[in-house]
Amino acid sequence: MYRLVLVLMVAFMVNAAVCFGQKFEAEKAIIYIPHDDRPISMEQTADVIERAGYRVIMPPQEYLGNRNSLGNPEMLWKWYENVMKKASKDKTKEIVASVISSDAMLYGSLVASRKHEFTEKELRLRVNKFKDLKKKYPNAPLYVFSSIMRTPKDGAASGHMEPEYYASYGEDIFRYTALIDKKESDGLNSRNERELEFLTSIIPKKALYDWQVRRNKNLNVNKALIDLARNNTFDYLLLGRDDNAPYSATHQEKRKLIDYSVDIPNDTERTAAGIDESGMLLLTRAALKDKNLSPKVYVRYNWGRGEFVVPSYSDEAIDHSINDSIEITGATRVDNVKQANMVLAVNTNPNGKTGDAAVYSNNGKAREGTGYFAETIEEYIDMRKPVVIADIALANGADNALMEALKKRGLLFKLTGYAGWNTATNSAGFAIGAGLLAKDMSTSDKNALLKVRYLDDWMYQGNVRNIVARQLTWLKGDGVYGALNEKKGWAEERVANIMESFVKEDLPMVNIKDVDISLPWNRMFEANIRTK
Repeated sequence: MYRLVLVLMVAFMVNAAVCFGQKFEAEKAIIYIPHDDRPISMEQTADVIERAGYRVIMPPQEYLGNRNSLGNPEMLWKWYENVMKKASKDKTKEIVASVISSDAMLYGSLVASRKHEFTEKELRLRVNKFKDLKKKYPNAPLYVFSSIMRTPKDGAASGHMEPEYYASYGEDIFRYTALIDKKESDGLNSRNERELEFLTSIIPKKALYDWQVRRNKNLNVNKALIDLARNNTFDYLLLGRDDNAPYSATHQEKRKLIDYSVDIPNDTERTAAGIDESGMLLLTRAALKDKNLSPKVYVRYNWGRGEFVVPSYSDEAIDHSINDSIEITGATRVDNVKQANMVLAVNTNPNGKTGDAAVYSNNGKAREGTGYFAETIEEYIDMRKPVVIADIALANGADNALMEALKKRGLLFKLTGYAGWNTATNSAGFAIGAGLLAKDMSTSDKNALLKVRYLDDWMYQGNVRNIVARQLTWLKGDGVYGALNEKKGWAEERVANIMESFVKEDLPMVNIKDVDISLPWNRMFEANIRTK
């Protein structure tokens, strides 16, 4: 196999460092350019790959998009080209692959893909840079992930990450695009026609025009990326669907892009639900391909609707999304658990409904299916099967009832992996990737990754975030859930104090003495959690 080699400059080593202060002697490396600098996008994903035995090389954080900056695509290209140029001159270390967010390289970041002011000509020039680089380094594996622009259900759901008019007209725009999608795919009845006419009249024409122009740019850029995949510029291209629904502009564009790429095999290009887990899936694919492995995965759902659940923020049944994620990594799904190298246990509500972890009913009391699911997991562990949980019964945090059941049975650190953050596809995809790579990890590394997920998905997202969000009203001054501003310091301190109480109660076995919290995007939605 062709070897592309690496010179690790001191500055790159600093910026490639991941959490827990681990030191690695790995000779193999993967270049990773995430779509922004959120902890889950950047260091938490990189940490998994590092613990699987690879050095992850990432750009300086200041080049990536965040809450205050849309990112710097020109600097990202210069950084990447410089790394590749230096790597080609040294024969001591091997770069296994590059896993790159096209949103970062074309727009600056995932958020920038929705809010940028670049012309389509500028974007296409950047797309062509991928082709130029492939000509220079034809045997260097290149994995790229892109987003199909999301369609939030309203202004609140957008989290202020859309153009300003979406705060006022987001719900109307969402419904307008849903009707347009339905009209194309299934047709409208007379009531739908009247509603569409009404929405067309009340949404400001300037706002609707801007929204459609942005979407068309994104659609055309994704078609240009598909053209490159068709011409073998990429070893794999993944088009992820950000927050969407069965009828939405995102779903409509998915259909168009699938039709456009119908001639390309799934082992080269794929359109799939979800986006924040894309980096993890492709990093896993790169690692498994390097190891020449195709692990076998057995999927087991909680009883009830299970595989047929269409979760919040998705346009398809979860089983379809999970099957896509398994195939994206290069793993194989099997129907016999005895053949499996890993069991993916998917926590769904028996009635098929998905809510939010912030709801009052997520209070830790066993619900229908809780005991059955925990018992099933224990049976697989007793069979000595590596078990990974995709906790998707609720969006945006863990199912407290399940976590209590696992804790009582002593199973928390008998698992191979766990994820319960953000959307169902985010959790399932991340769990699949991390679980497949755990084979080459020590027990301490595996448990360190579980600790991160329990602190973040269970304690913070499933509990503490909601407690502190309600307490924000106690303080005077400027600051709300989505823009903490003057209340940010207080919120960070309050979260840390409450987290320490949860840790003492629920994770005494990991011996955490101190919890430090930062809220890097000036909002409650995500936290950077450090422990001592």
